[in-house]
Amino acid sequence: MSDTTRTILAAGTLVALGATAGSLYFSLGLGLTPCDLCWYQRILMYPLVVVLGVAAIEDRGSVWKTVLPLSLGGVALASYHTYLQVAPGATCTVGGPCADILYPMVGGMLTIPRLSLIAFSLLTLLTIGVARVDKSRDNMWMA
Repeated sequence: MSDTTRTILAAGTLVALGATAGSLYFSLGLGLTPCDLCWYQRILMYPLVVVLGVAAIEDRGSVWKTVLPLSLGGVALASYHTYLQVAPGATCTVGGPCADILYPMVGGMLTIPRLSLIAFSLLTLLTIGVARVDKSRDNMWMA
């Protein structure tokens, strides 16, 4: 595997680690109760720290086949969660007030669901980069 792939996997590990640490800070540090959608996003994000970290260490470019479904699912959930914050009359209070804008950052532009959407989007882009390198490497051996 190339150093490029290892660098991309390491960057993905850092994104997943940052998102995991951020979600833990919001719930444990600030005492916010995660809503159901937050929990589902955590279920998709937390394993990516280990999966991407191990793949970076072991030079496993084919990890994109595992990571891409998780990151795309996260993009879908975070997009819906973000929509709930801006849709008039939308409510989602099962387990926590996810439609409320809690701790808006940068003048209200960065909310918790939007941060999640950014993290999952970055992971998806990085994973697509790994997939392209992995497939081009496979094609090189086939020729």
